[in-house]
Amino acid sequence: IGLHAPKSAADIVLISHGHFDHANGVKFVAKEDATILKEKSGEWEEKGVKIRGVYSYHDESRGRERGGNVIYVFEVDGIRFCHLGDLGHILTSDQVERIGDVDVLFVPVGGTYTIDAKGATEIVEMLKPKIVIPMHFKIGGLSLPISGVEPFLEGKENVERVDSSEYEVTKETLPEKTKIVVLRL
Repeated sequence: IGLHAPKSAADIVLISHGHFDHANGVKFVAKEDATILKEKSGEWEEKGVKIRGVYSYHDESRGRERGGNVIYVFEVDGIRFCHLGDLGHILTSDQVERIGDVDVLFVPVGGTYTIDAKGATEIVEMLKPKIVIPMHFKIGGLSLPISGVEPFLEGKENVERVDSSEYEVTKETLPEKTKIVVLRL
């Protein structure tokens, strides 16, 4: 896909779907004793982290084109994170209910293989997170035919571009009004 996997040392690795461009990167991000959860729906706790997997699809055809996708909701230090994975459709009311309250939402915005900017905006309005982190968009060096982050940001308020691939969030720093944080990748 034109990019190199980042090095990391994760204790828990959540894999939303089994495509080569995602599941193949475990060796780059997992510690030797990491817990690796691949496409797992349901509720459980791993290493003190509450995790919920909500089944969804990688396309608008109930998985017929690209298969399934698991949305992961997890809580750390009282903050609820939701990673939509490679979501390819607008959430159903049942999925919204199972996801529940969200403080930090990771949402794909690039389209083609996932929801696009318009779909991402609709999902943000449905889930009403405190912080939105757009993902799965075109950056330099990426060879996939997807859109950049700009169409998603168009007309949005409260956008912060961070010159880092990391962003610290605490319960105390969660904004009252939804904030979009664009990380440097």
